[in-house]
Amino acid sequence: MTISAPAARDPKSQLPRTMGFWDVLLFNIATVLGPRWIAAAGHNGTSSISLWGIAAVFFFVPGALVINELSSRFPEEGGLYAWSREAFGDFHGFIAGWTYWIYTVFYFPGLLLASASMAAYIMGGHGAALAQSRPFLLTVSLSLLLVAVILNIIGLNIGKWLQNAGGVGTYVPLLMLVGIAAVVSWRYGSVTHFTVKNMLPAWNWDTVNFWSQIAFAFTGLELVSAMSEEVRDPRRTLPRAVFGAGALIALMYIVGTFAILSLVPAANLDPQSGVFHAITVGSVAMRVGLLGILAAVLVTVGNAGGVGSTVAGIARVPFVVGVDRYLPAAFGKIHPRWKTPYVSILVQASVSGAILLGSQINETTRGAYQFLIDAAIILYFIPFLYMFAAVIKLAHRKDRKQNPQAVLVPGGIAGVWISGGLGFIVVLIGILVSLVPPGDSADKLGFELKLVGGTVASVLLGLTLYWRGARTKKAESQ
Repeated sequence: MTISAPAARDPKSQLPRTMGFWDVLLFNIATVLGPRWIAAAGHNGTSSISLWGIAAVFFFVPGALVINELSSRFPEEGGLYAWSREAFGDFHGFIAGWTYWIYTVFYFPGLLLASASMAAYIMGGHGAALAQSRPFLLTVSLSLLLVAVILNIIGLNIGKWLQNAGGVGTYVPLLMLVGIAAVVSWRYGSVTHFTVKNMLPAWNWDTVNFWSQIAFAFTGLELVSAMSEEVRDPRRTLPRAVFGAGALIALMYIVGTFAILSLVPAANLDPQSGVFHAITVGSVAMRVGLLGILAAVLVTVGNAGGVGSTVAGIARVPFVVGVDRYLPAAFGKIHPRWKTPYVSILVQASVSGAILLGSQINETTRGAYQFLIDAAIILYFIPFLYMFAAVIKLAHRKDRKQNPQAVLVPGGIAGVWISGGLGFIVVLIGILVSLVPPGDSADKLGFELKLVGGTVASVLLGLTLYWRGARTKKAESQ
């Protein structure tokens, strides 16, 4: 008589539930809210104010409703990947999961460059020059990435404090910006004249590329759903944290754009570090120079939290795909001591570092940053097309109304079609306008070739890995 060895434990069952409501709310703020988006909005001009409102109504609110329904109906590790797989099968689930993960190798470098540019203002008056120094930007960027990786490999029980500090460190400096702008405008007046006419959207080929960034700035609320099996009481915690963080984020984007433009003219704002330029200008006008340095220190912590939260959330997607055996099995490994998907985190960080260095070839620092952002947006929005389509398809299943814990989109099936349809259309437009080179691009043809070539190659790499994994699974089942 032979005794079979006990079955290996499911790697997902080893993940500890460490995140509560405040952890998730601050995680959402650290992930979504970005001073660089307010800087980019200020650089675009007063029309950004109405674009924030349009994006909030037609994309952010529908997206939050859709995320709440899917995360409460299917609170599984992998989030968006799991929802797409549930609705459309393994192949489409893989495409959604792969593009959702691979976008980070472009997103991280852009986030890191912006974070390093903002951190330069810790040096006070010398910050503006450092913010354009390539050696400084690369050194600080790689250091931030290293810290985020180490803390997230050690585990969410430690790494979550980086995300929590990131949420606070992102919101407080923006509150400082609003307060400084209010005082300076009251004393000396606003440098920008705001009218209903100049706050309306204006068609301009040089700035249409920015429109997709407005929608992109509102994304990220779905990220923590990729960690559902590490959240305490996810069906209750996730929807509450989404609504709470969503309201705080939308308000700050609009008020922050008013504030930055009241301190500095749009033409003088850098789309990466403009917030800290504005805070520095305002604090000098108030004769309290320390405010600018304090804000830069806080936002450096905030940006580190943003990097940490994205590393933590996105790394769970290839981990689950690895568990499903559509990526090499190593992706599904759990660290024996810290119980984290360490292989996925390390691969993600290594590729992002390589892309960060490669993006600097034959580009200005601003051009390199814009290429990274546009490539990230296109890849990131592909799984959003799946998500908005998935909520419509899954709404017709009988179990939708039989789940007492589900937080459903209001308005029944019609409400689902409206929310899913609006989100799908906005995302599709975002992909198309991202393909338009920005007006200040150094080499528009080269920019376009790198953008299209990079995104197509990224998808083809994923398809190659999928077919390899599918063949392996088929062979093992025979």
